[in-house]
Amino acid sequence: MKKITKYVLTDILRNKIIIGYTIFLLLISLSLFNLEDSASKGLLSLLNIILIIVPLVSVIFSTIYIYNSAEFIELLVSQPLRRKQLWSSLFIGLAGSLALSFLIGIGIPVIIYAATDTGYILILMGTLLTVIFVAIAMFAAVFTRDKAKGIGLSIFLWLYFSLLFDGLVLFVLFQFQDYPLEKFMIIASAFNPIDLSRIMVLLKMDTSALMGYTGAVFRDFFGTNTGFIIAIAILTGWVVSVFWLSLRKFNRKDM
Repeated sequence: MKKITKYVLTDILRNKIIIGYTIFLLLISLSLFNLEDSASKGLLSLLNIILIIVPLVSVIFSTIYIYNSAEFIELLVSQPLRRKQLWSSLFIGLAGSLALSFLIGIGIPVIIYAATDTGYILILMGTLLTVIFVAIAMFAAVFTRDKAKGIGLSIFLWLYFSLLFDGLVLFVLFQFQDYPLEKFMIIASAFNPIDLSRIMVLLKMDTSALMGYTGAVFRDFFGTNTGFIIAIAILTGWVVSVFWLSLRKFNRKDM
């Protein structure tokens, strides 16, 4: 398992796309912090990049990598190696390399220019989103053999979490605006890691007015240390549950 993880890590870290992705994040981060007149504004601008670009790159790159490694995976499956170990090694390698790129591209500038609680939470949320969308990509890749369908499914899932989810929530709010929907909002938003990550960062920045109704509902619930722990547990649950679903599908898949 360690050898496979090491191979995947070194293979991805040498990939030109990952190198370019790291440099892109680094340049964007440095530019935003130098252009804004305060570190908090730089973090707020950087948050939009993290919520859109990081999940998109993570899900598309991971999906394509799994499909391009199909022959390598089939070869390893034919060996006396448990499928759980193989799939876990691929996940650790993908998530580790993409998380490292994020930490270099975003983490280092944030630590230099905005080493505050908000900055560290921003780094944590970005790292968790990276790992979550790697797990989503692996589920999409194992769900269908067709590469085009797999990539399409990955993009659709990213589009749903990034854009469509909030639209559906707003539709429900307008349709049932005469009813108390606070509990529904808390439960529904927990099913969107991007939305939850945005809320946690904005809560720490005391900019709840920018979060809209979804974030305002969370202000009292997640504004404490206990709420923060619950949010981290939910995001961690996303990683575990989605990876478990992909592993279950992979174990039953006929190679």
